[in-house]
Amino acid sequence: MEVLGIDIGGTKIYCAKINENGQIIGEVLKNKTPQNKAEFEALMKNIIVGFEAEVCGVAIATAGTVSNENDRIIGSTGNMFKEYPQTDFKALTKLPVFLENDANSAAWAEYRIGVSKGSAVSVLLTLGTGVGGGIIINNKLLKGKSGGAGEMHFKMRMDKHRQCTCGSYDCFEAYASGNGLKRTAQEVTGNSSVTTYDVIGGVKSGDKVMTEVFELWESAIADGVVGLANLFDPDCVVLSGSLAEYVDTEKIEKYVNSEIVTFPTRVKKAMAGNFAGMIGASLLAMEVWRG
Repeated sequence: MEVLGIDIGGTKIYCAKINENGQIIGEVLKNKTPQNKAEFEALMKNIIVGFEAEVCGVAIATAGTVSNENDRIIGSTGNMFKEYPQTDFKALTKLPVFLENDANSAAWAEYRIGVSKGSAVSVLLTLGTGVGGGIIINNKLLKGKSGGAGEMHFKMRMDKHRQCTCGSYDCFEAYASGNGLKRTAQEVTGNSSVTTYDVIGGVKSGDKVMTEVFELWESAIADGVVGLANLFDPDCVVLSGSLAEYVDTEKIEKYVNSEIVTFPTRVKKAMAGNFAGMIGASLLAMEVWRG
């Protein structure tokens, strides 16, 4: 069985054939994400037509919240065009179509073929511009009553110090994301133009101030993981996304296990790679279609 896996993000769309072992077959194609509904639907139709004769269905990992029926987007994100949730994906092809949130899909990929394989309970955090989350409970993806479980917007402090992209204040995402790292750097240095690249570059060159900034950011991640570990008692917490490669997971694991009231857990970097979203969505879809 092979499906067309598609990963839709705010800036780019990846697609490739995926088999039932989670392997990418052939080339991964990349397109820029259109910024209006008509162009987006035209691009999607064009992508799918090129694979229709070779696959048994289309599996889509997407930004935003996906319904429990895996057939529509019920909550979008700020990096997609306004009409994105109105997209009728099933109208784009005669093939079966399956949708899942990108972080949930990445969590499933890690559970099936990655670092959390064999872990009945695991939590995945995607550390990028924002923070996404996917949670596996007793070998099943946690979706919640409507499909919105896994949002990383729990409070880190109570003094309304930093507004989050969700509109509330002091959420985990506001501190543990790439934007959070940048804002911490700006607060510490008093320089509003400093970027995440400046921080990472400074750490690599041994700059003391940027190292302090990075450690504050890493501490925020660790404190969030403590809370998640206490809530879910996971076998494993997986850190993925563009910033995860810089995190000292051994340091975080040691801290977390010294603080939690549940049983020891592991903190690991993701293994499934940049295409974990479309791989995970494809594996989920094939399980559903096989019945």
